Amino acid sequence: MVVAPDEPIRPPEARQHHPTSSAPLGLVVGSYCHDVLFRDGTVIGESLGGAASFISNVFDALGRPVQLRCRYISKVGPDFAYSGSSLPTPFSSSSPTTLFHAHFSSGDIAAGYHSDRALKRVRACDPISPSDLPAEEQPFDFGLAVGVAGEISPATLARMIEICRVVFVDVQALIRTFDPTDGTVRLVHLRDSGFSHLLPRIGFLKASADEAPFVDVEEVRKLCCVVVTDGKDGCRVYWKSGVLRVPSFPAVQVDPTGAGDSFLGGFVAGMVHGLAVPDAALLGNFFGSLTVRHIGIPNFHQELFQNAVCWILGPSLASVTFGFMRSTGTLHVMEIHGRSLYSTSRTIRSESEDSRWGFRAQMDGSSK
Repeated sequence: MVVAPDEPIRPPEARQHHPTSSAPLGLVVGSYCHDVLFRDGTVIGESLGGAASFISNVFDALGRPVQLRCRYISKVGPDFAYSGSSLPTPFSSSSPTTLFHAHFSSGDIAAGYHSDRALKRVRACDPISPSDLPAEEQPFDFGLAVGVAGEISPATLARMIEICRVVFVDVQALIRTFDPTDGTVRLVHLRDSGFSHLLPRIGFLKASADEAPFVDVEEVRKLCCVVVTDGKDGCRVYWKSGVLRVPSFPAVQVDPTGAGDSFLGGFVAGMVHGLAVPDAALLGNFFGSLTVRHIGIPNFHQELFQNAVCWILGPSLASVTFGFMRSTGTLHVMEIHGRSLYSTSRTIRSESEDSRWGFRAQMDGSSK
């Protein structure tokens, strides 16, 4: 039942926090890592990193509103510093855990979403091979290829496509290269990455604004849906016949690390939940805006956060304000006005009929 705009929203009914066996089954492939953040040459933070860890955090935070079951394929070494956390258990490797150093200047941090950073891969754990992936009798409903350090090979991605109905890919897993001397991260064009032949078989390709020039969006959009995140300017969704800009949420940036990963987690969760692409992208922007406010992985206030997400995902929206918990432990209230967001969502959803297709339609139409 749709609630009239002026009718007050009622609290969502309680649901089980643990996914049921009927919940969509996903496969997340990409290793955890150690991140060290430098500002002007001084260490200002050390944290768990890797796209899979941010995505796991998003899925866990969603908990009650979105029921998901996921298998995580990640590798870490004996030096892994976060084995006591609530992370899905990774594979153990004799190689050390992947380590990244991210170098910023004070000016970069102050610049906002589009700040530059010098990213270096100091150490790399073993790659994830096709044989590391599970052999399920039934295909996974969805898969995420979210490598950060070159751990996913073309053969591994091809295997994911075989065992998943639809695959979401972060282009950083495909186009990153690493200087053999100091590990500086550089990008190669997607056509030269060894992965381009797989593009017609994936569902969604996510790239940042900095990565987009290495993708040739105009060509790739003919093969799959392309989502380009653009920081404070939100994101753009490209498909064969059109493009849609989805607005962002305001945020004061502290550390941009993981914002794109959190966006992808929210986007995928929204798609699997049944949202149309524009609505799922809006949910992804919501997660990205929360993540840039922290160093490392955000610690969300579960009850307030889940209520906010229930509200965003729900069909009945009214003028409501929600908050979330900062990782420092202090409650920071971010006002999100329901009627405004609902209007935004309806506007971007109605801009193009082609943009209204959702996860089920994409899953049913994906080619293998």
